[in-house]
Order: sequence, then structure tokens, then C-alpha cells
Amino acid sequence: MKPILFAVLLLAVTDAAGAQTAGVTPVTAISPGESLDSILRKAAHVRPSPRQVAWQELEFTCFIHFGMNTFTNREWGEKGTSPEHFNPTALDARQWARTAKAAGAGLMVMVAKHHDGFCLWPSRYTDYTVAASPWKNGKGDVIAEVAAACREYGLKLGVYLSPWDINSPIYGTDAYNTHFKNQLRELLTNYGEMSEVWFDGANGEGPNGKRQVYDWPGYYRLIRELRPDAVIAVMGPDVRWVGTESGYGRETEWSVIPATPDMLDEIARNSQQAAGSGTFTPPGNMMEEDLGGREKLKTARGFFWYPSEVDVSIRPGWFYHADQDTLVKTPEKLVDIWFSSVGRNSVLLLNIPPDKRGLIHENDVESLRGMQAILDATFRTNLAAGARFASGAGKGADKAVDDDPRTFWAPEPGAVAVDLEMDLGVVKTFDCLKLMENFRNGQRVESFILETWTGGAWKEAAKGTTIGYQRLLRFSPVTARRVRLRILDSRDTPEIAFLGLYRLPDGAKEGM
Repeated sequence: MKPILFAVLLLAVTDAAGAQTAGVTPVTAISPGESLDSILRKAAHVRPSPRQVAWQELEFTCFIHFGMNTFTNREWGEKGTSPEHFNPTALDARQWARTAKAAGAGLMVMVAKHHDGFCLWPSRYTDYTVAASPWKNGKGDVIAEVAAACREYGLKLGVYLSPWDINSPIYGTDAYNTHFKNQLRELLTNYGEMSEVWFDGANGEGPNGKRQVYDWPGYYRLIRELRPDAVIAVMGPDVRWVGTESGYGRETEWSVIPATPDMLDEIARNSQQAAGSGTFTPPGNMMEEDLGGREKLKTARGFFWYPSEVDVSIRPGWFYHADQDTLVKTPEKLVDIWFSSVGRNSVLLLNIPPDKRGLIHENDVESLRGMQAILDATFRTNLAAGARFASGAGKGADKAVDDDPRTFWAPEPGAVAVDLEMDLGVVKTFDCLKLMENFRNGQRVESFILETWTGGAWKEAAKGTTIGYQRLLRFSPVTARRVRLRILDSRDTPEIAFLGLYRLPDGAKEGM
């Protein structure tokens, strides 16, 4: 399932949702000879679109890989596989949604069609669908059941539709793009709200030996027309792939990254936000350690808001395989992934593949329950709640420890290095820090340190670089009453929406 995102492509992007949202600056250009300080201030004021905000706040989403490969015990299908193979004995999409919801997920991305071309809904445009299978005597519709289950359990719904189709006889021709858009229209109009449309760039040969030139501009226009609130990931303009499938994001993760020159003239008003047509060129190597640091920005022509999604499977494979039942990631491993994805300014997309019965396997369910129990125990009590702040913190310091992420503390305008000192009231022991920026207004913090007053002096407990939507750090337990957060450097006045101190249970300490 590795997204082949980074070929050199010029992609047109359209948003038929209407005019650009007031106050949102998704893309900024840099003038020749502009100073680094000016560049950094501009980068600090690039902001996410409303659809990107809603997506980021989900934090944790689930991928559901289920289809022909489930029954043929494959990861990548092959042409000519009979629909007779698809016959789950106890398919229960409510169990999938219930499992995802209990684990804390906010959205399920359903694989509607993988590279093998088999459709999990009765598409009008091909015979290679569930309608030709023995499941429910050809009367079933997996996507409809998933959509209903998501509505019942309060989950948002996303869909993955593979552009590569090794079954379609017209793959590799202009007619295929029309066919693909017809199927995309079915998914976006027949099943209610859709919050994410997920593409990879896989492009192998079809049954005729040809490769397809994908009509990305047409795909994007259709999505913006039908589901303007849906983010397009990860072969698209709203969400990018983190660059690996390990579940681990970067220690330094910027949501603002350099834009390619081809984007700059049009994307701000046309691509991510407003009506019209523009250009979208996927950035280069997403596996680089630094995508948005100073060295990248000072040589850029401009930059845009392009946040990271971290995808990983709960099993070694993306589809269910019985011989992997003992290889399900443990709760402790999943928690470590959480800290290294959600805790590093990314959204976690965790794959949980149903088995041949059409159920999430018991071992997967058990690990997810264990993960959520550890996370609940970790973040149940914020030891910084109710703290008193030193007078030098200025007004609104209490907004950093309230439970409303829309409120925030900020120092005097122009301050980029500043301390936020607090008194916890009594001596407390903690070993976990949670920080959140007011990311709706941009990403600004470049480095910070958490210190405690111990033995008559300030001592470092933890340090980090970027914060963004959320940063989680684990460290050796410290016991103190006085604590201070030191913002060492920021691209403009920092805005801290949340500061939390916690005590980790044993299961949350793996990977420290």
C-alpha cells in the first residue's frame, strides 16, 4: 500500500466550494532578496483551511482493508480472480465501527476498490463487484453497511479508491478516466457525507499491458464539487504522506513546507481553497528528515500548509492473513506509535483489516482495547490544571491549562523567546508533557525546553523542537512544584493552546 506520491507530476486542483475562507492564508510567496526574518514571519502566518483543521483534530483514524485479497490471502491481487471468492460468512460493519470508536478513532477510511479492481459496492460501471459474488446472493453493498455503521457510532467516513485497476479492459486509455470518475461520483453521492478521499499514486499495467495517465485535475474537481469539506489525501493537495509506513513521524514535523514554483501563481486562490483551476505539484522526497526547517525555507519560492498523515497497519500486512494472528502489534507498541505520530504533529491512520468472516479479529480488538486503556490512564489527570502563573507570564496564562483548545496564551506581540513559569500548588511527580499550539493561526515554535525547580536550581526535564497541533514527550520522572516552559525560538509570537503534565502508567513507557 505504499503511496507512490512523489513522481514529478503537474497536477491541476480545483475547489468548487466557493470563495476562499476569510483569514485563511494557505500559501505564501517569497519575494527575491527577502530577509530570513521576513520569510519566517510569513511562514508563521500560513494557516490551515477549515477542512484541514477538522481533519487534524480527529488525531486518530482507521483504515479498513477488506476485499478480494482477504479471501485469496494476498496483498496485491491479480487479474482474473473470480468474484466467487468473495463470500464473508458473518460480515458486521457495526463491529468494525464499534471497534474503531472504542479505540478512540474519529474516522474510518474504507477501501472501496483496491488494485485488483473488485468493487465492494454494486457499481453500474463494471460487472466486477459484490453483485457478482455469492455474498448475500449478490444483493449486498459493503460501502452502504459501513456508511450506516459510521453514522450509528458517530464516526466520519472516508473512502479509498485505487486509480490502478488491473481488471478494467479500458485501463490505459482516455475512457478509463471517465470510468474512474463515474465510480468516484457513485461513492461520493450515494453514501452520505464523506470526510476524506484517499489516493495513492500506484500505476502499474492493466490487463492490456498499458499504464494509465491519470486525470488528477478531473478527479480533484469532482471531489471539490461533490464533497467540498473532504480532505484529499495523500496523492492530493490537503494531506501528505509522512514518508514511511512504520507508524513513526519525524521528531521535527512542520505542517508548513516549501511550495514548488509551479504552484505559487495559482494555488492560493484556486487549489486548496477557492473556485477555479490551478496547479498542484507534489513536493519532492517526503522521507527527508527536514521538510520545513529554516534551511528549506530560506531557499524556497514560497510555502503552503500541507500536514502529515502517518499510516501503519496493526499487522505486518495490510489485508488479513491468518498466519499473522500472533503478530498483531501489542497495546504497548500501539501506544509508542501514538506518541510518535499523534504526538509529533501528525494524524495516525491505523489499518485494522477484517478477516474472512468479515469481522475484526479478536486479537486486534484486544490490542486496541489495551491501547485505549493505557491512553485513558495516561491523560486522565492533567497535573498542571489549576496552576498559578508567575507575573512575568502576562495576561491569559491560565488559557494554556484550560480544556478549551480554542483559547491560548501568548506573550507580548513580537516576543519569540519567552518563559511560562507556573506553580503547581504542591509537589507533584510527572514524566509526560503535552503541548498544543493554536495551530489554526499557524505553526510557530521552533524549539522549547521544559524545566523544573529542583535542588535550588532550574533543571532540564525534556526538550523538543516543533509543536504544531500537538507534541507529546516522555521523560524520566521528576518531582517538583515549580515548572517552566521555555520557548527558545519561534517564527513569530508563540500561541500555546494547551500545556499538560501527566504521570505515565507502565504501558506508556515503551520507547522512552
